[in-house]
Amino acid sequence: MAIIINLDVMMAKRKVGLTELAKEVDITLANLSILKNNKAKAVRLSTLDSICKALKCQPGEILEYVEDEKGTVISENEGI
Repeated sequence: MAIIINLDVMMAKRKVGLTELAKEVDITLANLSILKNNKAKAVRLSTLDSICKALKCQPGEILEYVEDEKGTVISENEGI
């Protein structure tokens, strides 16, 4: 996966729990957990917008593009 979701990091910085954020964003705990644990294959822009509003952050503070040294895209958990 080329895009890493650092939602857990931003939640920790803002001291916001999963249940609290799920209620504020109006998303199920299960779906927010999938995002938080970097298991999501896609995220709606409206969901990202709501998360950024709730956490008072920019999308770039949550999403990160990662590339290995050869130009092949890897995630933090693959190939290292």
